[in-house]
Amino acid sequence: MSTALADPNAARAHARAMEGTVVAAMPVLPPRADDLPAGISSRDLLWEETIAAGGYASRLLARGTRLRLIDLEGDACASLLLFNAAMPSERLNIADTVKVQWDAYPSTGSLLLSDMGRVMASIEQDDAGTHDAFCGASNEASNQRRYGDGRNSGAHPNARDRLLLGVAKHGLGRRDVHPCLNLFKGVRIAADGAIAPQIGPFAPGRSLTLRAEMDVIVVVANCPHVLDERPWSVTPLRATAWRGPVPAEDDPIRTATPERRRAFLNTEDLYRR
Repeated sequence: MSTALADPNAARAHARAMEGTVVAAMPVLPPRADDLPAGISSRDLLWEETIAAGGYASRLLARGTRLRLIDLEGDACASLLLFNAAMPSERLNIADTVKVQWDAYPSTGSLLLSDMGRVMASIEQDDAGTHDAFCGASNEASNQRRYGDGRNSGAHPNARDRLLLGVAKHGLGRRDVHPCLNLFKGVRIAADGAIAPQIGPFAPGRSLTLRAEMDVIVVVANCPHVLDERPWSVTPLRATAWRGPVPAEDDPIRTATPERRRAFLNTEDLYRR
């Protein structure tokens, strides 16, 4: 601390002089964006934030909200957790998401299912196509082995501990950091069972839009994929959320398969009054 800022009055003056300072990675308040989809008003905007390389974010989103994630520079890795906002013991279940839909590679139209058979969110749009439902988040030990440091306070924070910071903002703890879905970094399983990573880097600007099918807590960490063998490499991720309608009964995502129809019925039963 400088000698000047050791004086409380000087420190206060300095802090107040910082009002209005904007950095690249911070929530935009009030939220604003100039690239909303057609028909979406700026009045519907709920959240606008750039999540730094190695950063995290969390938010409570109402049913019907759309959340768009953009890999700004082509090297982001969004590790995603979801919780039922009203009952956080219900959370995203990656195993059920894969096996119930007979599909190991989530993309446009896929549902993200809870451990109670309900649809928590659906993927409304995806032009990336490289996502990972197998490998989970990096942790302190994996980062220690690869980078020589994996501490939350170090130069190479791990995704699991970043997710822990995100869930803590909603009264949750380490036991609540469940297996995540990694977005923008993918894997494919070969015929012999080997894992083939799809790490990139990719073209900048790839995006994915989630539609919240229940009131959810969303937690995102932006750290290198656990199978990324390069030196520490991750780039910023942009999150934009806006109000939207709950899907109608003839919604094409909802009606695509018997499994999806049942998951939506299970979710609607949660809101039956």
